[in-house]
Formats: sequence, structure tokens, C-alpha cells
Amino acid sequence: MKLAKRVFGGIRGAAPASLLSGRLVSPPQNGAAKSAPPALRIVLVEDSEPDAELIEQTLLDFGLSISMATVDTRKGFEAELTHQTPGLILSDYYLPDFDGSAALEIAKQLAPGVPFIFVTGVLGEEVVIEMLKQGATDYILKTRLARLGPAVNRALGETHHRRENQKAQEKLRRSYDQLRALTGHLRFVREEERTRIAREVHDELGQALTGLKLDLAWLHGKLTGERALRRKVKAMSAHVDLTIHTVRRIATELRPGVLDNLGLAAAIEWQTADFQERTGIRCKVKIDVRDSIWDREFSTMCFRVFQETLTNIARHAKATRVEVILAQIDQELVMTVRDNGRGISEKEVVHARSIGIIGMRERVAQVGGQVFFFGVPSRGTTVTMRVPMPEAHGPTQNPS
Repeated sequence: MKLAKRVFGGIRGAAPASLLSGRLVSPPQNGAAKSAPPALRIVLVEDSEPDAELIEQTLLDFGLSISMATVDTRKGFEAELTHQTPGLILSDYYLPDFDGSAALEIAKQLAPGVPFIFVTGVLGEEVVIEMLKQGATDYILKTRLARLGPAVNRALGETHHRRENQKAQEKLRRSYDQLRALTGHLRFVREEERTRIAREVHDELGQALTGLKLDLAWLHGKLTGERALRRKVKAMSAHVDLTIHTVRRIATELRPGVLDNLGLAAAIEWQTADFQERTGIRCKVKIDVRDSIWDREFSTMCFRVFQETLTNIARHAKATRVEVILAQIDQELVMTVRDNGRGISEKEVVHARSIGIIGMRERVAQVGGQVFFFGVPSRGTTVTMRVPMPEAHGPTQNPS
């Protein structure tokens, strides 16, 4: 059969109903002039001209405005799909040059997402099931063509909704990626600001307090006979010492210099010792990594996740022991923090108000990793972070 193309639009002189957005829409009743929707472009794979004409007439009787190209060879089918993507593909199963299974595979490659309906003679149940599994939209017997119109209508509607959902999902994904990028940027800016403040607090305020302490020491030496004044100066000097200690602690909490100068492992050991001193919770640390100084953003991410974990333990766990393990397993850095507290519940893990947990997950996702939370009631919680290993770097010279 030669390649045949026809355009159909209505029958018996009546204005046809048309398919719009996957639904059958009747013409306007108020006589207002509106542009007709484009004809539905159909590629029909069929080697019987009477059957092709019957299929065409069935679709017209259903009220569809169509433009149909009929082919009966593999080459013609591929050429038609390559020339222009159709809105619908109808195919017989048994053909001289190839079969319906091959036609379906060609359609999946050249016209993905286009509804594909078999319009054929009787097929075995196993063949029908297999074709539907492979991606066919529907199966219509030539002896029951009355089902063809509704099947086409349903297939186009489902395709329309699927494409709209895909567009919405893609838009949502782009928004999520933009939000994640913005969150990462804000996190980076915050770390930079913390570093700057820590440096200014340590250098500027620390130096001013040190100078004040030296002045008080000089003044103390000059007051040889004034015991009350000497005691006052001594008390002021002690207060300055306490303030200097507080300034150093604040600067360290804002941005620990050990993280930049000695690496993540040393920072974790320091933070664990400080946590044990402040809370009285016994801590055990095991480090098993070949390198410990990595990219600054990577090290900061891991350290902040560790800090948040310890904060959650102090606030909620009611634990008396904590075990910390930092290890390299294959090409991943794995950090495990385990306590013997009350055990986090699944509800707490997924709760929308668990901002700390959400923040930990977002931080880890920035470098392509994951963090897992597992709790057993009255037996404790285990937090495991797994991230791809970065490249090692030499020590940085950031001021502490």
C-alpha cells in the first residue's frame, strides 16, 4: 500500500466536536466565531486498505478532527515518526514487513510518550499482556471498533494529564534545586560571616582586653601602700582574665581554628572533649581516616552535622555515654554517633518541625551524601552520615 495522508474534519456537513486537552469538547452554541483546534495527527500502521478506511470512518463518526497517515512498512513508519511526532499511533499487530511488537519498540524510541493503541484481530492473552507491559496504551479488536473512539479519547486525556504532571514536577524540581542552591549559598555566607566575626572578636577584642590587663598589672605595681585599691585592681584583673577566656570561647564556637588548621578529625576530637566537659556525658572517639584535612566547605559541613548531633543529644537524649566513629569505608567518609539515651522515634525523624534534622540532611545532600537516624526506645539513637570522599588538601592558614 502506498503512503496515504488524509485530513478529516466532521461528517454530514455538521460542525464536528473536537478533542481539546484530552477531552471531547462540543462546538460553542452561541454562534461565536472561534478558531478550530488543530486536527489530531494519527499514524496508522495497517496493510489492509478497507480496514484503514473503516478505522478512519469510525474516528470521524466519533466526532474527531483528524489528520491520518497510513503506512505498512517499517521504513515508512520510521520516516513518518521522524518527519513529525504524531499525537496518536494506531497499529495492527500482524504485518508483512514487521509485527506490532517491533512497531511498539520503534515508537518508544522515535516518539516516546505518544499513545500507542493496537487495533488488530484476535491476539492471545499472553501477547496482549506482554504488549501492555512493554508500553502499549490499549488493545482494540477490529470486530469491536465501537470501543476505538472512547479508547482514543481516554488515551489522549491520560497523556495530557501525564504531560501536565511532568511539567509540574519539572517546575517543582527546578524550584527545589533553586531553593537548595539558595540555602547552600546562605549557609556559605553565614559561615564566612561567622569566620569574620570570630577573627574580629579574637583579634580586636582579645587584644584590647590583653592591653587592659597589662595596664591593670602596671597600676597594681604602682599602688604600694593602698591595700584596698590593690585588692580592687587585682579583682578587676581577674575579671579581665575571665572575659578573655569568654571571648576565646565565643570565637572558637563561632569558627574553631582547629578545623581549618588541623582538619576535621582533630576538630571532632576537640569538640567531643569540650562536650564531655560541659555536659558530663562520657564520650569515646575512634578515628580511622588516612587524611583529615579536606576542602573547607566539606569539612565545615561534616563538623556542623556533628555539632548538631551533639546538641540534640544534650537537649533530648538523656544519655550518659556517646560513641563517635569517623572512618573511611571504600570511597565514602562515614561518621557514626551513637548514644545510650531514650532513642529517637520515627515520628520525630520525619516531623516537619525537626529543623535540626532537616538542616543536617540538607547539608549532607549538598555533597551528594546521606544521613540516617535510627532509634530504639530506651536503648539509644544512632546517627550515621555517609558522604563521598573528597580530595585531601594541605593545611590552610586561616587565622584562629
